[in-house]
Amino acid sequence: MKRFSNLSLKNKIFFSTLGVILMISAVIALLARGILVSSLTSELELRGVAIAHSIAERGGGFILDKKYPQLLSLVFDEATLGERQHLITYIFVLGKKGEVLCHTFTTPFPENLDKVNTVSASEHKSVRLIDFGKKSAYDIAVPIREGLYRIGTVHVGLSKVHIDKLVSTLRITFLGFISGVVIIIFIISHRLAKYITSPVAKLTRVSDELSRGNFDIGLDMLSSDGGWDASQCPVYHNTDFPCWHFDQALSVSERSVNNNRNLQQCRNCHFYIKRQGDEVVQLADSFKNMVWSIKLYRRRLRDSEEKYKSMFDSGPDPILVISCSDFTILDANPRVSELYGYSKEELIGEEFLRLGPESNLECIKAFEEYGGPAGCIYYPKILHLKKDGRPVYVNMHACPISYKSNPSMIVAITDITEIIEKDAQLVQAAKMKSLGEMSAGVAHEVNQPLNAIKMGSEFLALMAERGRDVPAEQLSEVAKEVSAQVDRAAEIINALRAFGRKADFKTDKININEPLRSVFTLVTRQFELQNIVFQLDLAENLPLIVAQDNRLQQVFFNLVNNARDAISEKRETLGVESDEYIKISTYEENSQVCIRVSDTGVGITEEVRNKIFEPFFSTKEVGYGMGLGLAITYGIVRDYKGKVEIESVSGKGATFIISFPVANEEA
Repeated sequence: MKRFSNLSLKNKIFFSTLGVILMISAVIALLARGILVSSLTSELELRGVAIAHSIAERGGGFILDKKYPQLLSLVFDEATLGERQHLITYIFVLGKKGEVLCHTFTTPFPENLDKVNTVSASEHKSVRLIDFGKKSAYDIAVPIREGLYRIGTVHVGLSKVHIDKLVSTLRITFLGFISGVVIIIFIISHRLAKYITSPVAKLTRVSDELSRGNFDIGLDMLSSDGGWDASQCPVYHNTDFPCWHFDQALSVSERSVNNNRNLQQCRNCHFYIKRQGDEVVQLADSFKNMVWSIKLYRRRLRDSEEKYKSMFDSGPDPILVISCSDFTILDANPRVSELYGYSKEELIGEEFLRLGPESNLECIKAFEEYGGPAGCIYYPKILHLKKDGRPVYVNMHACPISYKSNPSMIVAITDITEIIEKDAQLVQAAKMKSLGEMSAGVAHEVNQPLNAIKMGSEFLALMAERGRDVPAEQLSEVAKEVSAQVDRAAEIINALRAFGRKADFKTDKININEPLRSVFTLVTRQFELQNIVFQLDLAENLPLIVAQDNRLQQVFFNLVNNARDAISEKRETLGVESDEYIKISTYEENSQVCIRVSDTGVGITEEVRNKIFEPFFSTKEVGYGMGLGLAITYGIVRDYKGKVEIESVSGKGATFIISFPVANEEA
């Protein structure tokens, strides 16, 4: 059977049908041949026997009366009656003693013919194939009886040539009939096999074309009646069309009026209607529907890919695709090259950390911890490096995706370098404004050590003019005091210089008490001149936070400056010069480092509280503030992932609580 496995289905059906028919025909031919030939031979023998009995009955009287001429006439009549002349070769009658009484031979009676087929007393007939001369015949011998006595024997010779001719004619006729049947079956089986396998052959051709990626092949070949116009399908022109078969939209129970009309339109789409027919026709229709659905899916996928590829390439912001397995760059749009200076070929395959060794590592850890398969993370104001080493500040938004069947993340980057620079300029301008406001207090603060130094130097000069010796102990005391005052002046100047220095966006681990103390160095004396004292409660051994010292100084300066203004407004309102204070405390709570700044000023109303961090919002008179102090404070605190809370009762002061997350020890 293995040798037939390479045959096509059409040939298998054809040859199987033909082989079965041939086998049946052969069996029928063999059976029919045996039955018909034996029946014909038997029938001819019975016919010869009947002729012999007829001659025996009618010729018995002629034998008894010895009327041999009449007996001869009888056998000639029987031998030449109708078509018997072709069947009967001879007839002869033997007497009681075996002598030939008469015969139909026109030639001398063949020698010993009367002795080759004898009939015994107990037999009624004897049939034997004999040869005489150049001829053969079936000799049928029947005894002639008169009562109990046998008076003779009649022999009828049936022509073997005639019988063989009849058998041959019968055989040819039967074989011709069988051959005709086989030819008809051959034609029918060939057409039937072709009809059955034609749809399968079409399916095979379509499958081969699809395997080669040719999805533009027409579906008309799968339908015998044609008429498959692809443009009739609404989804063909608009893949966003809500096709029930395409999107399984049929299960949606609630639809708008327009969608219901579209649903009905898709329900009657001829692409999904199956024809009446056998299993092969149903298979062809199912295959056609499957191919059509695949084509629509490919169109939708191609449209989607083109759309998102266009968005990816033409987007205004840099976009990266990062592998989640090794965090290498898999793809990048042209904006990435414009921002970082790397070509796309240089970026593909490089580590994501190359763009930002420190900040990207934190982003990766955050993505692994919080991102997961469905979550996105937002990482603002981080430092990246361009190809030439120049810094660039960006916001990153990373979301998980599947890129080429692999888990990846897509990172959208926004360049905020210009915004950061403007923020820095704004903070610097606010610092300059604060320095101007502090100038009087700072000058007074610096003047004190200068006066002490002057007094010490004048004392030493006076002792020298009077020629008096200064004791060594007193001289050492004056020198130490002068040195202390110089250190005090230097400290104030250094604090003033540090405060006035333009701050960058680099972060570090700092103790929150350090920027607080720097601010106290500059403003304590000035506030004391205004009868405002500080109550400090700074906790020791606080955990570090991630921030920038200079920027936090601006935060605390803005807070204490606003507290001073609130106290001054309260005094002006009440018209009483009362002793007020600003209380500042630091502490740790719930993994947060907190700074609490309280004052005894006028407090903050509920209406003002909702707007207090808006840029250019101010409750002061025109010319006494631009309303940027708390807005800058809020922005700086938020940059370091901190929070600002306000507690206030109108007329009883206000409290600002700022909290920062504790720095990770590994960071």
